[in-house]
Amino acid sequence: MSDAIPGAKEHIDAARKLAATIEDIPADTALLPIARVGVIGAGTMGGGITMNFLSAGIPVTIVEMTQEALDRGVATMGKNYENTVKRGKMEAADAQAAMARLTPTLDFGALAEADLIIEAVYESMDVKKDVFGKLDKVAKAGAILASNTSYLDVNAIAAATNRPEAVLGMHFFSPANVMKLLEVVRGAKTGHAQLATVMALSVKIGKVPVVSGVCHGFIGNRMLSPRQDQALALIMEGANYWDVDEALLEFGFPMGPWQMADLAGLDIGWHRDPARIESVRDALCAAGRWGQKTKKGFYDYDDNRQRSPSDEVKAIIAQFAAKEGQKTGRPQREIGKDEIRERLLYPMINEGAMILDEGISQRASDIDTVWLNGYGWPAWTGGPMFWADHIGPDTVAAGLTKHGLPVAPLLARKAAAGEKFNA
Repeated sequence: MSDAIPGAKEHIDAARKLAATIEDIPADTALLPIARVGVIGAGTMGGGITMNFLSAGIPVTIVEMTQEALDRGVATMGKNYENTVKRGKMEAADAQAAMARLTPTLDFGALAEADLIIEAVYESMDVKKDVFGKLDKVAKAGAILASNTSYLDVNAIAAATNRPEAVLGMHFFSPANVMKLLEVVRGAKTGHAQLATVMALSVKIGKVPVVSGVCHGFIGNRMLSPRQDQALALIMEGANYWDVDEALLEFGFPMGPWQMADLAGLDIGWHRDPARIESVRDALCAAGRWGQKTKKGFYDYDDNRQRSPSDEVKAIIAQFAAKEGQKTGRPQREIGKDEIRERLLYPMINEGAMILDEGISQRASDIDTVWLNGYGWPAWTGGPMFWADHIGPDTVAAGLTKHGLPVAPLLARKAAAGEKFNA
């Protein structure tokens, strides 16, 4: 943890307030009434999303496909409230009142009463299009239809309906009843009233909302992607995977990329064929190393979830690194923490510059708000773009060039002109 950059706290506070402002929508836009919310899916995300509304006094109808899944979801929500009461964070009467606002059902038609319906099903475009096609026939006129997708094209989802103006993305972060960030994804045809209503409602349920345009991964996950690419490239070139994590821990992140992979679960999205090993992740999954849930992923975990590097993983990475070295002709080498940090963080700034240039984010400070509230970017820096302004866009551009990485046009322009992202 370093000393806070001058002005970082003030920037964070101002950025958070500004994020709620939508530049091309009048402040006096009439909001749509939201008296009841519908949620499709009672899994981890659906249940967490539901709790936000129940706790804010808004009734929710939650729909599942099987009684077993519905019962399990309702029981988990009840347990979460019980634990909140035990920790002294909520009165027992308030927890009971929240659960009393819940209507669990297997009847998709029950969503006809909802003013806002949030889909929290499997992350597949075909599945989501199917759900929205059905929703279009069931939802009442004027209802807002939202997808909790974390990557997919909201415009393509909206096109499955006859009311694209009613469709937008509400990307909650896991656990959804705890995490503050909410990326509100504005489709090409999303109506002004619908967007303004969801932004205002997000604040009411205790979230920090940020508007994002439509692109793969929106603001946060899109910037995460180049960092993950470099994390993998670094261990292929000779960096120890625990050193990659430590470099970010020392910077102030709560965890590094490989710790994060273990926490999320390495098996998510895995093809499930142990004989098909095309990547380090495939090899780990085939060996039953699925992350914290199996007590072994990139790291071995004890009963207290304390991690230690694994000899088995070192050997797997060494095999893949040797093959990669044969392909590229580059020998393994020792890589210091400074290079690791530059190669993990500078490409994120670069991606942020592209997000700004494309109009996906309204302003640089919105990117800072996303990363501070959803991904654990250290507050002492003021956020990724504020930090880039502090060290200088020219430093970032020079670092990317030094490591043979591309420089986005906006970053190059800022570097050349001596300008900042947060003007």
